Amino acid sequence: MKSLPYFSRGEVIRGFGRGSKELGIPTANFSDAVVDTLPGDIGTGIYYGWACVGNGEVYKMVMSIGWNPYYKNTKKSMETHVIHTFKEDFYGEILSCVMVGYIRPERSYSSLEALIEAINNDIEEAKMKLELPEHLKLRDDNFFTSAPSPPLDLPPTSASTSQTIMNGH
Repeated sequence: MKSLPYFSRGEVIRGFGRGSKELGIPTANFSDAVVDTLPGDIGTGIYYGWACVGNGEVYKMVMSIGWNPYYKNTKKSMETHVIHTFKEDFYGEILSCVMVGYIRPERSYSSLEALIEAINNDIEEAKMKLELPEHLKLRDDNFFTSAPSPPLDLPPTSASTSQTIMNGH
């Protein structure tokens, strides 16, 4: 995966509504415009890296890219779990992410409990790997300090908020 680290930015949209409700693991979803521009060498699977909502702090994250086989999705998605407890949802905010590494391929599970256990294992692995010096330095990358805010005069929608997809900055 020569495209890693991969930098992406876009508006947080409503996803399938399963992250918080069914899994207890909230996710922030990117629009199709962001998903459709992923480089070919970034395949489906679970990734780890750094994420920032708006101009806030940078936190560790895990991201699922793909069709979520357990749910048999027909639409490819990028679902980011920011490893932080937020007080409220942030739909319409700009999410900036840098994927720095790959954990595993996506796979189906025999039960919801097995899926939740796998996600929690992914989170623990991401926390550990992101402590490596080569990954820690990306937390302070200027990509996060250049994160745009939504326009003040317009409500955040995909029409009023630019979708920026980038590899590099």
